[in-house]
Amino acid sequence: MNAIDELTDSFSRLPGIGKKSASRIAYSLLKCDQKFLKQFASELMTLHERITTCSICGAYTESDPCAICTSPLRDKHIICVVEQPQDVQTIENSHEFSGLFHVLGGAIAPLEGIGPDQLTINKLVNRVHKGDITELIIATNPTVEGDTTALYLQHIFADTKIKVTRLASGLPVGGDLEYADKLTLARSFRGRTIL
Repeated sequence: MNAIDELTDSFSRLPGIGKKSASRIAYSLLKCDQKFLKQFASELMTLHERITTCSICGAYTESDPCAICTSPLRDKHIICVVEQPQDVQTIENSHEFSGLFHVLGGAIAPLEGIGPDQLTINKLVNRVHKGDITELIIATNPTVEGDTTALYLQHIFADTKIKVTRLASGLPVGGDLEYADKLTLARSFRGRTIL
């Protein structure tokens, strides 16, 4: 195996990159100037040193606690619960939410051996009881595991005065009905709004 094959193999281990794309990236890097390659390699080598998880919410950050948790402009009464740290940035990019976040570190998946104890649910419960939280927005993925996690969280906070909501899911903007699956269509009907 030569250097290009080794690099191609390494890139193909990344999510969403197949052998063909990995090969294109490897050959593209051969055309790059040495300065870019050194900077790129340095960024890869120091990634784990520079990025950590926030001790409060669990999002990726370069400073602990993160800028969201320490911002005086955020609504401290609402927490959006997500599965993974990268979900925080996805929601932030929408510019529609100004509250706090809590990263679970996954979703309940009994077949994979992931139960509530493997997630940061106890930490969430402690945050809610210590703070003046009025609403929890459950933003787990619309999957069996995400739905199970949402139901579990709803059950935990059922006897409190906290409003527990779930992100709406349904048809994407610009999507055609004929391409929608049954579950997406069913969620669209259940989550319909008045015009």
